[in-house]
Amino acid sequence: MPLDFLLRSLTGLLSVALIGGSAYVLRQWYEGELISDRWLYLGIGLSLWSFLGFLPLLLFRRAGRDEPKPFRSNQVQRLVRPDGSEIQVEFYGAESAPPIILTHGWGPDSTVWYYAKKQLAQQFRVIVWDLPGLGKSKKPKNRDYSLEKYARDLDAVLGLAGDRPAVLLGHSMGAMILLTFCRLFPERLENRVAGLILVDGTYTNPAHTAILSRLLLALQKPLLEPLLHLAIVLSPLLHLTSWLSYLNGSTLLTTEISGFTGRETRGQLNFSSLIGIKAPPGILARGVLAMFRFDETATLPKISVPTLVIVGQSDIATRPIASERISRDIPRAELKILAPGGHMALMERNPQFAEMVRAFSDSRLLQ
Repeated sequence: MPLDFLLRSLTGLLSVALIGGSAYVLRQWYEGELISDRWLYLGIGLSLWSFLGFLPLLLFRRAGRDEPKPFRSNQVQRLVRPDGSEIQVEFYGAESAPPIILTHGWGPDSTVWYYAKKQLAQQFRVIVWDLPGLGKSKKPKNRDYSLEKYARDLDAVLGLAGDRPAVLLGHSMGAMILLTFCRLFPERLENRVAGLILVDGTYTNPAHTAILSRLLLALQKPLLEPLLHLAIVLSPLLHLTSWLSYLNGSTLLTTEISGFTGRETRGQLNFSSLIGIKAPPGILARGVLAMFRFDETATLPKISVPTLVIVGQSDIATRPIASERISRDIPRAELKILAPGGHMALMERNPQFAEMVRAFSDSRLLQ
């Protein structure tokens, strides 16, 4: 999302400034330019913060009973696509159970569904996949990271669900992929798709529906897009600064601000922070550029299947106004709000989220 990219850029600059500042102060003290030992303590403090700042931020948060882990299924299928990408598809639950296909957002991979996989697999055939370029899926050789490309990939994943209609669930950019899928494959609705669940998504360029939208839109052309193209070129360097941002704790803070409401556990915050910095920044930049061109406003009234729209009440990455618009324009849609909850309410409020998904899917798949 554009907001995530802006926050990540700022934390990267902070990381470089911290290391550079600590090195400068220590060198000046060593050479006698700074005489007081207070400068020595300051330099040491900045150095420790640069590499250990994440520890107090985590240790002073509550631990959860069931903290998320990046576990994967041993039931795996690889889909080779015409563009050279290769998709990792994983299956959970009984093969005979009604299928639900989960599409994650931009940045993490399918391990973000830790709670959903555990809580839904007892009743449904849960199918998750890594978007090409993320997780265990190989990136496309033609550098196509468009929403249309991912919608076609989703159609291929749907083909693995068997003959029974499936419920499609998408979070964040995953919800945007589902809307693009509805435009490209309207014949799949009702026939192969029993219902949609759109979580913390938007129907247009996410810069329009994020917090500080006026600022993001004003900066999009003159600043954000050039920075994104620069991020593609400097991807290895930015990958390093991303890890430095995690070590000094700034990534934890921005993850909490953009995704949570302060009620997350230590493990949820740490997991969400780590999963977001594993992907190469150049790939993430290409995806954000694709989102700037996204607009499925005209698609909403044409969606014929029942749709559940879920949003965290305090989501700042895709504000609730976007979900409200989606639920109004899709003829057979209902809106559910997770309160309290942010962009990562699927993790922070995982029992309530799973119950909403279960109730809707029961009504569509167990008729």
